[in-house]
Amino acid sequence: MNQPLSLYQLNAIIHEVIDSSLDAAYWVVGELSDARQGANGHFYGELIEKGDDGRTITARARVNCWARQYNILRPRFIRESGQDIRAGMKVMMQVRVTYHEAYGLALHMLDIDATYTMGDLMQRRQAILRKLEEDGVIDDNKTLHMPRLLQRIAIVSAEGAAGYGDFIDQLHHNEYRLRFTTRLFPAVMQGQHVEESVIAALSAIEEEYDRWDAVVIIRGGGATSDLADFDSYPLAHRIACMPLPVIVGIGHERDETVLDHVAHTRVKTPTAAAALLIDHQCEELSALAQLQERILQSTRQRLHAEHMRLQSLAQGLPLRLATLKEREGHHIDRLWLRLIEASRRRLDQESHRIDITSLRLKALDPALLLERGYTMTTVGNTIITSPQQVKKGDVITTRLKQGTIYSTVITTEQ
Repeated sequence: MNQPLSLYQLNAIIHEVIDSSLDAAYWVVGELSDARQGANGHFYGELIEKGDDGRTITARARVNCWARQYNILRPRFIRESGQDIRAGMKVMMQVRVTYHEAYGLALHMLDIDATYTMGDLMQRRQAILRKLEEDGVIDDNKTLHMPRLLQRIAIVSAEGAAGYGDFIDQLHHNEYRLRFTTRLFPAVMQGQHVEESVIAALSAIEEEYDRWDAVVIIRGGGATSDLADFDSYPLAHRIACMPLPVIVGIGHERDETVLDHVAHTRVKTPTAAAALLIDHQCEELSALAQLQERILQSTRQRLHAEHMRLQSLAQGLPLRLATLKEREGHHIDRLWLRLIEASRRRLDQESHRIDITSLRLKALDPALLLERGYTMTTVGNTIITSPQQVKKGDVITTRLKQGTIYSTVITTEQ
C-alpha cells in the first residue's frame, strides 16, 4: 500500500492537472442562479444548466470575478444590454477554469457577451406576448371604454417614490383646478417581489372596482435593469383581465415592458400619466362649455320667436275684434271683453314662462361656472379646447371669477 496523501496534496495534484491540461479560456453558456457583488467589490455567483424539463439542474459551477475586472465588465454590459448582471439571467461568458486547494473548482469570468443576453431577454418577452395572444387576452383591457368623468384614480406605485410624488403633485395642483380623488395601493416596484406585490395591489383594487374610474401603474426613472421584473406573464395577464382601464407609466421614454402591450394606455413617465388624466378632463369640460353655448343660443332664439309672435297677436287682435263687434253687436261686446281678459291671461302666462326661461338661461350663464372656480380660455371669440387652435404669439384670454388674464402663447404641447 502506497503512503496515503493528505487532502491538500491530492488537491494540489488536481490543481496541477487542471492548469496543465485545460486551455487558457472557454466560452460557456448557462443561467446565473446566484449573482452578487461583495463588500470588497468582487463578483460571486453560480452558473447552472437545466435539463429539458426546465427544472432539473444537470450542471453547476461557482463563478467569480475580481473587483478590478468586474468594474470594467459590468458597466459595459449594462450599457450594451440595458440590464444589470443578475440571478435568473441567461449569459454567455468567457471563463478560465481554476482550482484552489481550499475552495475547490471555480470559473473565473474574463468577459461576458451582452448580445447573447439581449437576445434571450427579447425571446422571453416575445414568448410572453405570444402566450397572451394565444390565450386571447392581450387586447382585453384596450377594449374597455375610458369613462368620460375620469376623477377617481387607483394608483399602484411604491410609497415614497419620487415618481409617485411627481404624479400626485402634478395631478392635484393642475392649472385648471380640476379635482381628482386618488388612493395609493402600495407595491414593490423593483426586485424579485415586483410580480407578487403588484398583483396583490391589483386584486385589492378589483375588490372595490366600482369605486374607481381607472388604474394607474407608475414607476419613475431608475436602472433599466429593474424593468425586466415587469416582463412577467402572470402580471401581464392580471392587467389584461382588469375590469378597469389601466394606464401604465413605467421608466423612461426609451423603455418598454410586456405591460405596455396589454395596458389600455401606455405613457412615457408618471408625469405623463398625470398629464393624460388632466387633458382628458379638460376635453370633457370644453365639450360641456360648447354644449352650454349651444343651449344658450337656442334658448335666445326661441325666446325671440315667442316674443315676436306675442307682439303680432297683440297688434292684430283689436282690429279683428272691432270688425266682429260691428257685425255681431252686443254679443261681440261680451266676446270682446272675454277675449280681452283671455288675452291678458295669456300674456301673463307667456310673460311668466319667459321669466322662468330667463331664470334657466341665467343658470346656464358661464359666469356661474367662473363663480365655482372654473376658468374659460379663449382666442378671439372661440373657446380653446386643443393646443392646435393656437400658435406661438397668439394672445389668449382667460376669464376668472375675479378679473381677466391676457397671455401670449410661447409654445404648445400635445
